[in-house]
Amino acid sequence: MGQPMNYLWVALGGATGSVARYWLAAAVAALTGPRFPWGTLLINVGGSFVIGWFGALSAEPGPLVVSPGMRLLVMVGFCGGFTTFSSFSLQTLELLQAGEVLQAGAYILGSVALCLLFVWFGVFLARA
Repeated sequence: MGQPMNYLWVALGGATGSVARYWLAAAVAALTGPRFPWGTLLINVGGSFVIGWFGALSAEPGPLVVSPGMRLLVMVGFCGGFTTFSSFSLQTLELLQAGEVLQAGAYILGSVALCLLFVWFGVFLARA
């Protein structure tokens, strides 16, 4: 079991990430409409970038010295609350059930490829 403060860091980050996800998903849906889950895709790509960038930047020995609690807050709490793989899975299933096979395939490919690309980009920027 972790130290009690670790749970607080994760909870604070998770609450912040969840609120950010809710806001961004709603904002993107208002701009693009409900037909394709652009908000969830943007959230997963952005979260992949943040976890890669911050993780590499703050790793030992990295250029950014942060406490273990701050790493928990950002990487486990915020990124865990912000990214939405369970939403991605449900939305993919909904697209498939609606007969939108090409859109579902594009969503799967876009999510996996872009998230991998942006986690790499985050690591690359942090190490540069």
